[in-house]
Amino acid sequence: MTEKLSLKEKIAYALGDASANIAWRGVSAFLIIFYTDVFGIAPGIVATLMLVARTSDGFTDVIMGAIGDRTKTRFGKFRPWILWTAIPLGVILSLLYTCPESWSMGWKTAYAFTTYILFTLIYTANNIPYGALMAVMTGDDKERTSIGSFRMVGAFVGGMIVQGSLLLLVAHYGEINPDMEIQKIADKKFEVTITSQEEVKNVSINTMGGMATFLTMNNPKDSTTVGKSFSLQANQPITFIVEGEANVFVGKTDFLTMLSKVFGIGDSKKNSGAITLINQSEGYSKAIYSLSIILILCLFVTFYYTRERVTPPASQKENIKDDLIDLIHNKPWVVLLIVGLVFNIYNNMKQGITVIYFTHYIHNQLMAGGYMTALMIASIVGAAITSPLSKKFGKKNLFIGALLVSGAINSLLSFCGPQDTSAIFAVGCLSECAAAIMPTLFFAMLGDAADYSEYVNGRRATGLVYSAGSFATKFGGGIAGAIIGWVLSMYGYNGQDSIAIQNAVPGIIQLMSWIPAIIALAGAVLMYMYPLSQDKMNAITTELSNRRNNAGGSALQEVNQ
Repeated sequence: MTEKLSLKEKIAYALGDASANIAWRGVSAFLIIFYTDVFGIAPGIVATLMLVARTSDGFTDVIMGAIGDRTKTRFGKFRPWILWTAIPLGVILSLLYTCPESWSMGWKTAYAFTTYILFTLIYTANNIPYGALMAVMTGDDKERTSIGSFRMVGAFVGGMIVQGSLLLLVAHYGEINPDMEIQKIADKKFEVTITSQEEVKNVSINTMGGMATFLTMNNPKDSTTVGKSFSLQANQPITFIVEGEANVFVGKTDFLTMLSKVFGIGDSKKNSGAITLINQSEGYSKAIYSLSIILILCLFVTFYYTRERVTPPASQKENIKDDLIDLIHNKPWVVLLIVGLVFNIYNNMKQGITVIYFTHYIHNQLMAGGYMTALMIASIVGAAITSPLSKKFGKKNLFIGALLVSGAINSLLSFCGPQDTSAIFAVGCLSECAAAIMPTLFFAMLGDAADYSEYVNGRRATGLVYSAGSFATKFGGGIAGAIIGWVLSMYGYNGQDSIAIQNAVPGIIQLMSWIPAIIALAGAVLMYMYPLSQDKMNAITTELSNRRNNAGGSALQEVNQ
């Protein structure tokens, strides 16, 4: 028999991916710019970090999948891991964004490597059991697609929380108010002198309008750019020439002012000349601490309100060698592993370059938060329409179409200038709506691959099958981060050098547009090899249901504890 799930249980399950995406999108969207612009690590080293930290994921994911399959508690196989890893995941996420500023660059790099590798390991221990849980909540493949839609809505809500609020929280927690003297020296030209009573590293300065240019008078080699990143020495004045605003004054990043900056609403013209100074290091750390608390609470809800119902056949003997052999010969799983890797490179590359793109090309970092929030809303729409579209076109055809449509639309960003923000938002949202279909289908199709293995081999290793999900997410994100780092390095990017930043703008545009589009095209070609049609899955679901019923329901039981 099959099991229909309550709305409460589906929502509770979805909150688990909201937590995962607070962690994952918090890393994929912001960690690169934090490492380069705040930590001061060279992009080439960041690229190596991203890639090296993920090379072990294939082993750790398989190991965690096998551990999950062999876990036996009164709560089930997979649910306990969600509980056990909730607090460690929140803690390690916070440590990623804790910057030991007094350390040497060598120690900072070692700290970054250590905390990032620990993050991937703890994320593995949390996310593989979480993904596998979906396949044992019900034996109905269509119900799993519904759960997958709920899961992706939860994922995108979590992404919206972190991507929409993080930069606002950074501005709120990181705002500093040193002494500031402003003198008008010509029309739309001001001399601004800033003095701090204590040393503050990693300060960013601009006007709320984001269009004023800054020239540091203390540095004869400096160039005029929109905004600056610098360090304030205690009791050592630093002077800027600011041009481009009708009026310049000391700003306060209150909530309404920040919203006007992010979305272009409210009294944005009135506040456009307000000068703000943000301590990036302190702002990022405290913002992530707040979001980590939400992450932990959501995981507790997922554990408490979900149940496991599908277990392996009663006659199955635990044998890791046989499980691995079945996995390697499971063609649907192999294809999904490769395609999952490709579309995660595509999605993570777009996320990883967004804040850099808006900071250094659009010259409005806070608008990146509004852009990513808009994309999350588009993603929720994409996830919500996945289930009905998959019933109409089939999962495989819909997956291929989503890759082609999303990539083609995304390539249009290469034609958008810094002033074309409306077009950038429109293109990004349309592309993301199609892109959201991919992960929604992917995790439901991994459940199909687990069913296929049981159908063909009479064995079921759900955790091992779902290790592909974590592997594709993490290793795909690592490759995406490495590509971003390598391309930026090729263009001489240095997050703490305004001249080098502007020279790297062509590379930033390419990373935002046609490079991801080419990757999406490659994924569509690979997806043609996926062998399970909807008719085949209907037959597999019916056969497995008959087998379980004939076994007297021994393979179906609810864990009520």
